[in-house]
Amino acid sequence: LLRKLLLYGFYTGFDSDNSSGDFSEANHKVAEMLDLDPHQSNRPGKHNGETEIQENGIKRHRTSLPAPMFSRSDFSVWSILKKCIGLELSKITMPIVFNEPLSFLQRITEYMEHIYLINKACSHADPLERMQAVAAFAVSAVASQWERTGKPFNPLLGETYELTREDLGFRFISEQVSHHPPISAFYSEGLNKDFIFHGSIYPKLKFWGKSIEAEPRGTITLELLKHNEAYTWTNPTCCVHNVIIGKLWLEQYGMVEIVNHSTGDKCVLNFKPCGLFGKELHRVEGYIQDKNRKKLCVIYGKWTECLWCTDPTTYETYKKNEKRGGEQKKLKPSEDVIKSENDEADDMPEVQDTVQFIPGSKLLWRINCRPPNSSQMYNFTSFAVSLNELEKGMEAILAPTDCRLRPDIRNMENGNMDVASKEKERLEEKQRAARKERAKDEVEWHTRWFHQGTNPYTGTSDWLYSGGYFDRNFSDCPDIY
Repeated sequence: LLRKLLLYGFYTGFDSDNSSGDFSEANHKVAEMLDLDPHQSNRPGKHNGETEIQENGIKRHRTSLPAPMFSRSDFSVWSILKKCIGLELSKITMPIVFNEPLSFLQRITEYMEHIYLINKACSHADPLERMQAVAAFAVSAVASQWERTGKPFNPLLGETYELTREDLGFRFISEQVSHHPPISAFYSEGLNKDFIFHGSIYPKLKFWGKSIEAEPRGTITLELLKHNEAYTWTNPTCCVHNVIIGKLWLEQYGMVEIVNHSTGDKCVLNFKPCGLFGKELHRVEGYIQDKNRKKLCVIYGKWTECLWCTDPTTYETYKKNEKRGGEQKKLKPSEDVIKSENDEADDMPEVQDTVQFIPGSKLLWRINCRPPNSSQMYNFTSFAVSLNELEKGMEAILAPTDCRLRPDIRNMENGNMDVASKEKERLEEKQRAARKERAKDEVEWHTRWFHQGTNPYTGTSDWLYSGGYFDRNFSDCPDIY
């Protein structure tokens, strides 16, 4: 029964769209478990729409959330599931305590945190250097997930999110285009018309007893317009460990192939699994080859720290010396090493080492330092902290389906957990009722900003941007909130 419950819950994101709310006791009791300082929730600062303007005219985005994160130490998946014995699977809704105050559409937007790597790729004349920058961007896209064990909110069908960052030079739009299976489509473009970045994501989830594995589905495409180049790849597999008991931790593993469809160059990256003693935890190794399969450079590092590249001969020489016990120059030990807190066999092993530097290597990317209060903010990066910021006057121009207007996420961010739980249930019920009404009238759901088509570079099925969002004609947007 436990296995079935977990499989059902994780395949539906623990947010059953058939739930009648019979199992909502945990939702309404979450607020009683919190230990929040009421003065912190109302402390002065620029939180909900009062973005500061610097002297140079550039907007300064918020640096903290309105309320600190609550403790999950009093909750576990098992403590919830054991109360569900005898209930129908369709009656179970997991409490909001396991969420983070962002929609999955906003989580996707975190791909853009290291957009400077795309700008680097656009500026390089050498195709090898462009591929190196694109490879670094692909790795950086998953870096924000480190220690982020909170579950983002499942987007409602028709939900959208837009982000325009003039300081970073891009704008971004995403839409939840399908509920079963859950599919999120996104499109981003450079404000200087130098790149287009788009794709669709629909992970396939598997339960392995004590861990949940999210196998990526969907193609990610980056087009560098100045160079008339297109790159495609798929993200590595993400696995969350200790879902029943113990400290949650995650790893990324699997092969990622980045293909330059214009030159035939390919970058093959191996996100290594943890292994029995944790020696390979977070490690990434790979190479770039040309269309004739000649290795042009080797890439190595950790997706939680940094990425380096060197020429293949230097790398092979270093590896031979390493086997002979030669001297190894290391970077300073990372202050962010995570250690296991219990002796479970599936726990993350203790890790002492960090990336071993090979002399002569070139740094491709290094992770951004997180804000000092990140642990009290769901381990968000500075970029993630700003994503749900509702600036003054923004409500008048946003689509009514934008995540920032979603009341359950907004209330959770503000520390109003009981209200957030009730709003989450109300939105789910409204979504179910709308689906039943469409079925009754035999009306099909139509996406607003994306359409199903074929990726022009891979020939596979994809969701493509239909255009028109930034014309801001939102008269026919659905009422989902």
